[in-house]
Amino acid sequence: MVFDFLRRGSAETAPEAKASAAGPVVAWQTGERVAWSPRDAVSLTRTGFSGNPVGFRSVKLIAEAAAALPLVLQDQAQRFDAHPILSLMRRPNAAQGQAELMEALFGQLLLSGNAYVEAVQAEDDFPVELHVLRSDRMSVVPGADGWPKAYDYAVGGKKHRFAAENICHIKSFHPQDDHYGFSPMQAAAMAIDVHNSASRWSKSLLDNAARPSGALVWKGDGHGVMAEDQFRRLSDEIEQNYRGARNAGRPMVLEGGLDWKPMGFSPSDMEFQKTKEAAAREIALAFGVPPMLLGIQGDATYSNYQEANRAFYRLTVLPLVTRVAAALSEWLAGFSGEDLVLKPDLDQVPALSAERDAQWARVNGAEFLTDAEKRALLGLPERADG
Repeated sequence: MVFDFLRRGSAETAPEAKASAAGPVVAWQTGERVAWSPRDAVSLTRTGFSGNPVGFRSVKLIAEAAAALPLVLQDQAQRFDAHPILSLMRRPNAAQGQAELMEALFGQLLLSGNAYVEAVQAEDDFPVELHVLRSDRMSVVPGADGWPKAYDYAVGGKKHRFAAENICHIKSFHPQDDHYGFSPMQAAAMAIDVHNSASRWSKSLLDNAARPSGALVWKGDGHGVMAEDQFRRLSDEIEQNYRGARNAGRPMVLEGGLDWKPMGFSPSDMEFQKTKEAAAREIALAFGVPPMLLGIQGDATYSNYQEANRAFYRLTVLPLVTRVAAALSEWLAGFSGEDLVLKPDLDQVPALSAERDAQWARVNGAEFLTDAEKRALLGLPERADG
């Protein structure tokens, strides 16, 4: 038996030709799978901080506001005006002051969920310098009991091992990791990808704004088919003569058989800007920054800027600073053997002045409380005279 249909070049083989009804229209269309950026700390920092204005401003806004909060050191009996810990915090190392060190610490914590502070000790075992180490270079070395026994810092193929007591590891809550924290950048990763893709789409749209938006319809020899050399030549002419800003407004010259059909934006294209704004709000939400403070349109959660700023300090900045200051004070107090607490001074935060004034007036008007109880409610230590 001869299988003619398996033979090449049989008589029944149809000649090669474009028979599609859409053949007369010169159009280009691509379909790709969704591609998400990597989720490691280095990639997220590059795409979400270095390459995204909303993520960059969110991190900077929180880190700078948190670093600017004044800190006070006290124990059960007094609030210190001078102490080795306060001196160390004011000048942690030769290259940084307190604001620079704390901003770097908060920035690392927001970007990676982890912050590492190194203590350089002197002969009396009390630190003389503090340094914030890059979290993407640090790895935890767990002991037999599961707790960290050391920390490895890797740079350029070399590693340096720190003893656990010389490193203060501050981490955000992570429900699925025992040693590393979960950063807001990871929660906002999908929104960051959407926002970055929308920005690239807008840039590409601007670059191609002078390209005729429409389709060229071939009505040449009646076959509805354009020859290969004609198609290539037409594509090259469009690429060279009608794309880019320098060709904006240039009239198109059509040869015989070509007809221009203008095409407008589809409804999905018209909604693209709203998608970008929604992604920006999601990024701000992940970091705990009211969109109003970032200038994002369409957010009416707070009636005015003052309320949004107060909520930002109350719900985002203060919890972060309180937790970090407590971890630092407990770690540093271990070197001196004292029971001390380092915390933000709420009375020196301008955004909370109205709340603090109301609290002071309310506590001061409570006549059934003693002076010692009033001081305790306001977070003040006991008076020196008892």
